[in-house]
Amino acid sequence: MPALPAFLARERTVAGPGYSRWLIPPAALAVHLCIGQVYATSVYKNALVAHFDSSLTAVGWIFSIAIVMLGLSAAVMGTWVDRNGPRAAMFASACFWSTGFLVGALGIASGQLWLVYLGYGVIGGIGLGIGYISPVSTLIKWFPDRPGLATGMAIMGFGGGALVASPVSGRLMELYDSGYDAADSGSVASGNAVMLLFLTLGVVYLAFMMFGAFTVRVPADDWKPEGWDPSEVKQKSMVTTASVSAGNAIRTPQFYLLWVVLFCNVTAGIGILEQASPMIQDFFRDGSSSAVTAAAAGGFVGLLSIANMAGRFVWSSTSDVVGRKPIYMVYLGVGLVLYFLLATVGANSTALFVLLAAVILSFYGGGFATIPAYLRDLFGTYQVGAIHGRLLTAWAAAGIAGPLIVNAFLDAQGTPGELTADAYRPALLTMVGVLGVGFVANLLVRPVAERFHEPHAPAEPTTDAETQPSGAGRSER
Repeated sequence: MPALPAFLARERTVAGPGYSRWLIPPAALAVHLCIGQVYATSVYKNALVAHFDSSLTAVGWIFSIAIVMLGLSAAVMGTWVDRNGPRAAMFASACFWSTGFLVGALGIASGQLWLVYLGYGVIGGIGLGIGYISPVSTLIKWFPDRPGLATGMAIMGFGGGALVASPVSGRLMELYDSGYDAADSGSVASGNAVMLLFLTLGVVYLAFMMFGAFTVRVPADDWKPEGWDPSEVKQKSMVTTASVSAGNAIRTPQFYLLWVVLFCNVTAGIGILEQASPMIQDFFRDGSSSAVTAAAAGGFVGLLSIANMAGRFVWSSTSDVVGRKPIYMVYLGVGLVLYFLLATVGANSTALFVLLAAVILSFYGGGFATIPAYLRDLFGTYQVGAIHGRLLTAWAAAGIAGPLIVNAFLDAQGTPGELTADAYRPALLTMVGVLGVGFVANLLVRPVAERFHEPHAPAEPTTDAETQPSGAGRSER
């Protein structure tokens, strides 16, 4: 790969003496709040169905492709991110993410759905993957004493992206389409309004992500938190002080068990999240009208975003106290009970529906935020970014499975605007079984065997450890 420009070089980002690690979370949030917009696609989903005269499943593939590319790009680029540092990664992410919106806007304007797949899905999805893992691995290195808190701070922004994007998208579409009323459940924005929305978001997100890229820093080689004793982690049976390379990690059963855990947790949440806005309207539909307006449905998406974001911070921070394995027992075990209740009694009350969905999405977000700390506990910090990237292929697979399960069931039940709560029940009960599989996989997780440990491995490699003898890299931060 060609050498990076000097202004993106890793050595330009090393923090000097006295630098406060609490300046890093804002840089991470600047990136994650922008790429978290992917969770707001349900706000304009029906508008795209009408514009392309297509189905929910066909339009849902835009979101699925983006998530697939997130997982694949994170897996492929993980070691590159670890080697070149967060500034280069965030810069690349901003360019891909913004370009994805611009190409997607061209697809909407020209009536070519495949261009939206290519733009928002493929190109934007690459930006998602690179942008997602870089702040996470950086914050883990700044907060070795509290990895759950660190990953929660990084990833809560991704969960909160829809909190900003949902209402803003609704207002912008009203501005760009005088005939659209977000408060009217029967009103659908024009394709031109969505196209202009994509152009606007592409430009605004580029500016915010560049701010994150040029303010982020990495810790110096000899840095550690004041008063922190690394030997303390030896007291925890599921936490290692050894190092496992990305190449060795994918040879362990622990990696694949965590892959199943993440896949199941994401599949169960992402299918509903992608359908959130129309879902609450359908659950409380009486004939051709719904008791929930489009504006209220947009507010519901924002509320789910708050729950998603809060879960990423609160539950991942809680995992620092109770441990990663026990907290995943809560995510998956309690989660499957809540999904069953949503399927069976969720339509009885709007308040009950919102409460169940909010707690479920808090577990969904918590699962994302806790998984990097789980990986750090089992495999160490040596190549945690690269290992995290490889594990995110589970998210890519779930990005297909979750929406496909929900949309396929819904397409078989009827057409958008005419569905009811009964149409969602088979999909929700399917998710109960999926969470059960993840619960069993988490129970089977054990510490990594010593034969996979790297002797004298540095905390940060200068080259991909998979191409060198064990422990051959030198430290670089």
